[in-house]
Amino acid sequence: MRQLAGIVILLVVSAEASCKGLKPPEVRYAKSGDWRIAYQVVGQGSFDLAFVHGFMSNLEVQWEDPGFNHFANRLAAFSRLILFDGRGTGLSDRGDPNELPSPESRIDDIRAVMDAAGSGKAVLFGSSAGAAMSILFAATQPQRTRALVLYGGYAQSRDCWIEDGAFAEFEESISTAWGNGSTLRYFAPSRFNDPRFREWWGRFERLSASPRAALALARMDTAIDVRTVLPRVKAPTLVLHRANDVSVPQEAGRALAQQIAGAKLVTLTGRDHTVWTGDIDEVADAVEAFLTGARPVRHHHQLLATLLVARIVQQPAHRSTDASGELLQLVHDTAQRLAGRYGGHVTDGVGPEILACFDGPSRAVRCGIELAREAGALGVKCSSGIHVGEVEFHENSFDGHPLHVAREIAERAKVGEILASHFVTELASGAGLHFVERDALERRGEAPLRLFAVVPEHLEPQVKPGEPAIDVLTAREREVLNLVSAGLSNPAIAAELCLSNHTVKRHVANILLKLDLPTRAAAAALAAKQQAP
Repeated sequence: MRQLAGIVILLVVSAEASCKGLKPPEVRYAKSGDWRIAYQVVGQGSFDLAFVHGFMSNLEVQWEDPGFNHFANRLAAFSRLILFDGRGTGLSDRGDPNELPSPESRIDDIRAVMDAAGSGKAVLFGSSAGAAMSILFAATQPQRTRALVLYGGYAQSRDCWIEDGAFAEFEESISTAWGNGSTLRYFAPSRFNDPRFREWWGRFERLSASPRAALALARMDTAIDVRTVLPRVKAPTLVLHRANDVSVPQEAGRALAQQIAGAKLVTLTGRDHTVWTGDIDEVADAVEAFLTGARPVRHHHQLLATLLVARIVQQPAHRSTDASGELLQLVHDTAQRLAGRYGGHVTDGVGPEILACFDGPSRAVRCGIELAREAGALGVKCSSGIHVGEVEFHENSFDGHPLHVAREIAERAKVGEILASHFVTELASGAGLHFVERDALERRGEAPLRLFAVVPEHLEPQVKPGEPAIDVLTAREREVLNLVSAGLSNPAIAAELCLSNHTVKRHVANILLKLDLPTRAAAAALAAKQQAP
């Protein structure tokens, strides 16, 4: 790995987030009675697959999320994927939220979208409440149903909401906090402590439905009961359910598989109810294998990254078990916030170890220093290790030999110390960081790894007093700013990041506002000046 010393640091951006430069698919409208239903078509597979959302959706906003992007593109790789917003949500006609669509009208919408997309027969992939609508469609329109895929589904709403009173809490969350991302705990708890994702989820809420419409749609789903039509489903059926689904217990999926003749049940890992968070590839692999008969190849991404492993080794004495758990969660939340400031990402977890990755070594070091300071203010001390190497990125996690090395370095660090491999120090040369060499790490079958301790008290400021810092920008805004600096126009940036022109224009306006700068050129100049190696 000696050649790493001369490598220009690669941006750790997943293939899903960049979308390989493709624009989001065109939004079209199907006519269902007096309603207009927004839909998209993606891919050119040999059969059609219509995805039926559950509670809410927005065809434009969802493509901004790398998870949804990856999920949709996995399906579109082997099918002709048809996506649509149900009436009352997203880009489709909203109407009066007090006039709830009946199950029959929702079936009419599926049929209208299929007609508009030129689909005579399709696989129905129903998620959550969309699973019940897919079941009803398959039972009443067997001639147009090729197969069924039911994820996180149920036959009647009484099978939902694992804990007593959970739906009442969900209603209260909609009534009092709709639009701030608070409902994320009911859909994707694995991402709830990710401030950037929670901020985006709040926007997804606002643009999917108004608060009153969201409340009406939620209550409408409580009336679902398709048990009587289950024996009439003749299409090949795959039932997918996560073992610890936060909203719909696994028993609901098992009941579907038992009552639909010949249905296959596959239990997945995780707690997320949303299909495009958690282990997305596990879902897509099962669907692809069922519909094509081919064994899918796992789609992981090996990218160069700087890894930070922080081990919590000391907490305040005389704390109860509950208080200790709350403190660990607070430290993890702090790590999430700090990593976001430096363009990094922290994996989920509440234990004594924090794992984070960054697109540059100096950012990882600076984040480690701030984490040590803020954790110390809480009475918590960490031992940290930092290393550079190629790792495999999965949904919200990463793995590989460099991560194991970073863990070994963290174990060698003293209480409160940050140790870095010599690859980190070589690549961070000129970043205003200072290191002191420590004993080398001996590894079986490999050359000794030279280790250096970070000297935080000598940290030089990156920003001059009075000068705005690009750290105030969100991760997405920094992506946009990098492309502005590269000379790309708004339409070119939209294509690169799979965003709408309007969204890019809004991001640029926010960047100029936050940095208090008059022009794009001024922002680009500041970014070039402050960009860490």
